Amino acid sequence: MSIVTSPETVTAVVYSESDGKPMADNTRQFRWIVTIQGGFDAIYREKPNVFVAGDLLWYPVEGQPRIRQAPDVMIVFGRPKGERGSYQQWRESNIAPQVVWEVLSPGNTANEMTRKFSFYDRHGVEEYYIYDPDRGTLSGYLRVDDHLEEIDDIEGWISPRTHVTLLLNSGNLVLLRPDGAFFASYLELDYQRADAAMRADLERQRADQERQRADNAEARADALAARLRELGIDLDA
Repeated sequence: MSIVTSPETVTAVVYSESDGKPMADNTRQFRWIVTIQGGFDAIYREKPNVFVAGDLLWYPVEGQPRIRQAPDVMIVFGRPKGERGSYQQWRESNIAPQVVWEVLSPGNTANEMTRKFSFYDRHGVEEYYIYDPDRGTLSGYLRVDDHLEEIDDIEGWISPRTHVTLLLNSGNLVLLRPDGAFFASYLELDYQRADAAMRADLERQRADQERQRADNAEARADALAARLRELGIDLDA
């Protein structure tokens, strides 16, 4: 009698695109996450090999879907832009996000933040920044000798990777781009665009008025010259 054996069933590893948690716990946290992510995205809009994402699950180890973290904002130098359901590091030339931001909410616990720090420390993040908009505090960590060390004086700190300057103004985070422009929320950008459009419209109106005045002055001068010639006055003389 012969025994027929069936091949082993290989179960595919599933890397979920959601951790079941909301992107933000409140409107303030959400606004800051979007502002930071959008600001960095704008800086690198012309850089095809800089990937910026917000609230995207990062899987650093193939075959280990439980080892994951979703930074509020992450920046990856050396990887192309494009849509992703998650950041699977082994599919990304094994490049870990170099810069990570977390924006705290009242729901973040000390244990949770300790776990996040350990994750980023273990998996190669070079710069890690934490902003608490409720308490108005900012902290940062820089990779030194293969581990993250706290930045002693974060006020006025310039990120080695992004060259963005970090400031606090009465507890409000201020980020200055390398060109000196401020990071701004969508609403602030919309106001700036409207203000710029209004100024441009006023400049056009002023230019039109100046041209009209010049045309009127020229017409008056021509009319006066014609009248003087009628009276027999030699203008050339």
